Amino acid sequence: MTDAPAPQRRSDLGIRAVAGVAMIGVAGVAVYAGGFLYWLLIAVAALFMMAEWADLQGVPYKDKRLAQFALFVPVAIMAPIAAGAGFLALGLIAGSAFFVVIVTRRPGLAHGILYVGLPVLALVLLRNQEQGLLLSFWAMALVWACDIGAYFAGRSIGGPKLAPTISPNKTWAGLIGGVIAATFFGAVLQTQGLPLHLALATPLLAVLAQMGDLYESQLKRRAGVKDSGNILPGHGGVLDRLDGLVPVAPAAALMVELAKITT
Repeated sequence: MTDAPAPQRRSDLGIRAVAGVAMIGVAGVAVYAGGFLYWLLIAVAALFMMAEWADLQGVPYKDKRLAQFALFVPVAIMAPIAAGAGFLALGLIAGSAFFVVIVTRRPGLAHGILYVGLPVLALVLLRNQEQGLLLSFWAMALVWACDIGAYFAGRSIGGPKLAPTISPNKTWAGLIGGVIAATFFGAVLQTQGLPLHLALATPLLAVLAQMGDLYESQLKRRAGVKDSGNILPGHGGVLDRLDGLVPVAPAAALMVELAKITT
């Protein structure tokens, strides 16, 4: 979610644009289909995210694979043919993190289990709701809208930097542009049945998405790398593309569940 980017060659921008459209298309098909296909896409993304997190932590190969295997236990439980997204999966995420820190003596690696596992649980939980298609699309696409708004506002307006020591390319104009774009998107979805309280919460989630992006930028700066990986042409790693969704998905799922309790 980078605004005001450094100049890129036309070919690089073309690859980035094509890859971005392709990723949104794949995600859209999976969200629409739901069920096993939706879970499979999230599960594969989670394993890549865990691997990239481990690389940012600088852990040995064996510890990275151990963390991936540990994470996959709760992820597998969330599959449609298993128990699904519930308290059992939540407990297994916590148990997997505890297992990893005990075996590897690496708290940072265990943190990665929570960092990846909780958004996975939230995304599956959202899709399993009565309005699952709409809610899943809202949680994902508000981050996309925020990305696009931040990119164009940051590039066209520029101005003061948001966090120059963490991510020099990000500006306050980008932050505001991203929030406005996400807010407009939430208002459009409200006309299509999105509950009013979720539409009103969209600007706050847009800010949260950009904070998630800054957090991952800080991790990369600490690790001394530009991208978390190189699997996505023109976009870096899976963490690079989903950093905004990591905090948004749990927050969105929590709002949905709290609304069910209070109504």
